[in-house]
This record gives sequence, C-alpha cells and structure tokens, in this order.
Amino acid sequence: MKHRRLGKTDLNVSVVGVGTWQFGGEWGKDFSQEEVNEILNRAKELGINLIDTAECYGDHLSESLIGKAIEHNRKDWILATKFGHHYHGHVDRTDHWSAKQVIQQLEDSLHALRTDYIDLYQFHSGSDEVFNNDDLWTALDKQIQAGKIRHLGISLGSNDNLYQTDAAAKVNADVIQVVYNRLDRKPEAEVFNSCERQDLGVLAREPLANGFLSGKYKPGSVFGKNDWRSLKDQEQLKLVEEIERKEVPEGVDMAQWALAWCLQHSAVTCVIPGYRNVAQLESSAKAAELELF
Repeated sequence: MKHRRLGKTDLNVSVVGVGTWQFGGEWGKDFSQEEVNEILNRAKELGINLIDTAECYGDHLSESLIGKAIEHNRKDWILATKFGHHYHGHVDRTDHWSAKQVIQQLEDSLHALRTDYIDLYQFHSGSDEVFNNDDLWTALDKQIQAGKIRHLGISLGSNDNLYQTDAAAKVNADVIQVVYNRLDRKPEAEVFNSCERQDLGVLAREPLANGFLSGKYKPGSVFGKNDWRSLKDQEQLKLVEEIERKEVPEGVDMAQWALAWCLQHSAVTCVIPGYRNVAQLESSAKAAELELF
C-alpha cells in the first residue's frame, strides 16, 4: 500500500481508504458488527489506515460500528468524520449548523466512535450561507485547542464549489473532500488548482460513481428502493460501457482501473470507496499498485 501526505497536515494516509456510508444502511444492505470488524481488520492488514464516515450515515450508526471495530487499535487509524446533519431515515435528514448543535454532534460522534479525538472533522455538504458562520469555526478551533479535533476539512456538496475551497485557510481547514471519478470530472476545472495552490489534501469520494464504474452493472440494472443508487441517472451505465470498451486496458479490472484513474491526478491524496465485503476491499487495494499513465 502506498501512502501520501494529507495536504499540509502531518498525516500520512494510504492512497486507498475506507468509505463507510454503506454501514449506515442506505445501500440496500444492513451490516452486522462482525462484517464491519472483518472489513476493517483486513483493511489494516493491507496497509489501509484511513476511515471516512459521517454523523448521518444512520443516526451515528456507521460511527458506532466503526468505533466498536477499532477500539483496541484506535491509534493505528486516521479517523475522519463529518458534521452538519441529523439522520431521520432513508434519504431523510435535517440540517444542524449552529455552533451549539455542531459541538453536540462532535460529542455524540466521539461517543459513538469510542475515542477522545477525531483526526479530521469535516464540514458536510453545507451551503455557502451556513459556511459563513464565524461562530461555528471559532467553536471548532476551541475544540482543536482542547485536543478533541486534530484537523478540520470541508466536504463539498457541489463539486465545483470554488468559494469554500478558496476559503479553506480562512476557516483553518486542511483537507477538501469532493466527488471525483471518471464520470464526474468537475473538480479538475478549478477546485483542484485551488487545492494544490493551498497545499490541501484531497479525499475523492464516490471514485467508483456509486459502483457504476465497477463494471458489474449494465444498462437497465434495477436497484432496491432502500438503495441510494435507485435515485441515480441510469443513463450513466451506457457511458460506462463505452469507457470500459475504449479506455480500460485489456485484462485490467475496471474497478481497479477507475480508482487508479483518480489517483493519477496530482491533487488527489486518497480515494475512499465503500465496500460491501472483504473481496471488494482486497480488489480495490490493488489499485494502489496499478500504473496507468
């Protein structure tokens, strides 16, 4: 497993991490503690050290499963979570952006994760209006001083949000998280340039485009009503077939290719795909060694 410095921080992260939205139950499957333990234990064996989660992947459900899985080797992990929303049900959330609400979310996340500090605490897909809240960032800086947060980040809700990216230094954020994959290249236009100029780490979420770039799904594929992908544009699967035919080298696994494709961009530090099982994890980890360009 290869590792890269996460922007201007002192954190060296594996280029392939673990995304955990699926642990919250919105991807057509409920995960047991044993399944999460197995995935994270194997990830550690493979040299993966970054886990990305959020307060609203279930009502702190994903965090709770992770916390129980890593409580005996917490220091081996770089743990990233997010703030700003409260989960009520499948694709049902309310915004909680006041400083008081966010500090309560932080305490709840620390409790669920069974830890006394979070390595990367990320503003989660909020509008520019709620971003421009000095009280919020002042409260978070106090939590850094208290040792409960090591670094702040911004998880962009819009892939071309240059305003929040350019303001990273102003709010003491060191990392940008953004959707980036072969089907969605919007960050390349301006956001990545800003990240490189400011020496910000970049976490690329949805690097497999919700699994579409795995090569497993064909046009007309049907997803269950409790599967987030049922809301996605199925026309993208036609483009995936074309990409596989024209761009993926013969004999190369498409999912591994898609992850390596993201990692070849100089701005990207780490990709954070989600895994349903250990086999998917093991396959994705091999992308770290795949040289495409």
